Amino acid sequence: MTYPVSLTAIGMYVPERILSNDDLSTMVETDDEWIIQRTGIRNRRIAADNEFTSDLCLSAVRDMQRRYGISIEDTELVIVCTHTPDYPFPSVSCRLQDALGLKHAGAIDLNATCAGFVYGLHVAAGLVAAGIHRKVLVVAGDTMSKIIDYSDRTTCILFGDGAGAALVERGTQMDFLAFDLGSDGSGGLDVYRAGLSEQMDGVELKGKGKVVQNGREVYRFAVQTVTEGMSKIIKKANLSLEEIDWFIPHSANMRMIESICDKSGFPRSRTLTSMAEYGNTSAASIAISLVLALDAGQIKQGNVLLLYGFGGGLVYGSLLLRWSV
Repeated sequence: MTYPVSLTAIGMYVPERILSNDDLSTMVETDDEWIIQRTGIRNRRIAADNEFTSDLCLSAVRDMQRRYGISIEDTELVIVCTHTPDYPFPSVSCRLQDALGLKHAGAIDLNATCAGFVYGLHVAAGLVAAGIHRKVLVVAGDTMSKIIDYSDRTTCILFGDGAGAALVERGTQMDFLAFDLGSDGSGGLDVYRAGLSEQMDGVELKGKGKVVQNGREVYRFAVQTVTEGMSKIIKKANLSLEEIDWFIPHSANMRMIESICDKSGFPRSRTLTSMAEYGNTSAASIAISLVLALDAGQIKQGNVLLLYGFGGGLVYGSLLLRWSV
């Protein structure tokens, strides 16, 4: 038996500190015009020295609770999507479970980098649809500023910190219409961060624990993969491109998103992003874009949303969601 699944609440949080393009111009050889022209980013939020991913995630959950006036005491599982945990262990999800007082909830961290939110929703929806759980809390957050080399202008201009939270539970109708996930591990060297191993496939890794990215290859991967994937998931759901109300891709780079829209034929005017004021917030970016659009009154009841995450791994994941919150 398959049970109907709904996303019933959502929230977000970004740190207080703003890092503008003008600020970056005092740190590396760049300027506001150069950054906007290439990325569409004006500002990004940066966590305080004593503020970590678990703190951002907790604030996102609290924002979700304030917005919807809900209790989450009966949550059965906490999934945190991140690749910047406070510690290798204990997990961010365990820290969050304790901070929220969810005494009977399981806790797991999930690392699908910038596709994390979609992957987390995929796992949560599957568990609820199968009847294994009734309510799952999915939180996506990253503190990218703590793993960025601020002397490297190819990466430091892109990233910001943030978190998003969503509640997935048994509903009265199936609002999760289709998923499509995939990966291409051969592209691991295109964007990585060295860890216990400092080599990959015989190649010595750079960065000393900071993010290293081959922007051109990641751009090529994203435009080709997302464009093809949009067509694939729409066919899975027996829908047409015209029946999608909003496209919400990972907010990596505005030029990249524009290329995806142009190649797929999806209108830029119905594409939602968050990078202009918050930068690339990795796993959190789609959730943040959703909340911003809700606050702006753009997303309405019954709208069909196409969420599409992609990132290091290389991984990608899409979700067609009917909005009924």
